[in-house]
Amino acid sequence: MDGDYILRKIMTEKRIDITEPLWDQSTFVGRFRHFAFISNPLLSMASEKELYEAKELYFKYKEGKEPPNTQLTQVVRAKQLYESAFHPDSGELQNVFGRMSFQMPGGCLITGAMLQWYRTATAVVFWQWVNQSFNALVNYTNRNANSPLSTTQMGVAYISATSAAMATALTFKYGIQKRAKNPILARFVPFAAVAAANWVNIPLMRQNEIVLGLDVTDENGKIIGKSQIAPVKGISQVVTSRIIMCAPGMLLLPVIMEKIEPKAWMQRIKWAHIGIQTGIVGMFLTFMVPTACAIFPQKCKLSIDTIKRFEKDRYEEILKNTDGKPPEYVYFNKGL
Repeated sequence: MDGDYILRKIMTEKRIDITEPLWDQSTFVGRFRHFAFISNPLLSMASEKELYEAKELYFKYKEGKEPPNTQLTQVVRAKQLYESAFHPDSGELQNVFGRMSFQMPGGCLITGAMLQWYRTATAVVFWQWVNQSFNALVNYTNRNANSPLSTTQMGVAYISATSAAMATALTFKYGIQKRAKNPILARFVPFAAVAAANWVNIPLMRQNEIVLGLDVTDENGKIIGKSQIAPVKGISQVVTSRIIMCAPGMLLLPVIMEKIEPKAWMQRIKWAHIGIQTGIVGMFLTFMVPTACAIFPQKCKLSIDTIKRFEKDRYEEILKNTDGKPPEYVYFNKGL
């Protein structure tokens, strides 16, 4: 939490709009601060009791019915806990392992293991399966509550993403790696597999948004229709962000380890290599989780001309709902 910023809020404002981010979301810095605020790894350690108390205060403050003498710092803390743990659409408490606040601890453990145990096909397959199981849980936890998936659809998404990750990893391991002279390429196999799987996992997990269309609004938040192009744009941005999120750890760390592993002092502490890699990945992810989430605005926009060109029926619906005066852009939540 930005302590100085909150102090200024206390000194200059009597109330805040608790439903809106504390920082300007039209800038990257503002978005970074917002996501750093709600993806702090320490938030994943909050108890259910604390989270439900935060939810209660959040909604009481929203209605202007908070207890007397409630401090703004208490309100901001409740906002931070609520937005880090409860689904923005359904309001349900999310599984702790699927929250953005758990991306650093969960991601660094799995990524560290993938980068440490990459030499055998068995290890590659096992850790890709573990990683895709974790990703499936994250994607399910952050799904659009208005486009629920059937058990069959979730199963297909999970199996397809896991298969894509394993196939990519094994192709790189036994194809490109054997033809290349540089042994460091073997260390990049996990990243190639993760990138490929993300392009399978996330679109499949959110397939109903593409098939059925996603609600789009005007700039004031009023729903004026649906679009199937909107989720395609949003999902593409989410996939790109997820790949960028893990890229530094999975691309820079192999180079670092390739340089330092031959050192005598590293050879004497082989038992600590997995811990060293996991720690470095954790440092990367602490910074990269909010960075990747902030690359694209959460409130994504789409030109009405694009809908008019590619979705004539949807455009006619929007035209009807806006009395023949559609906005220049429509807006939607791209998801995480």
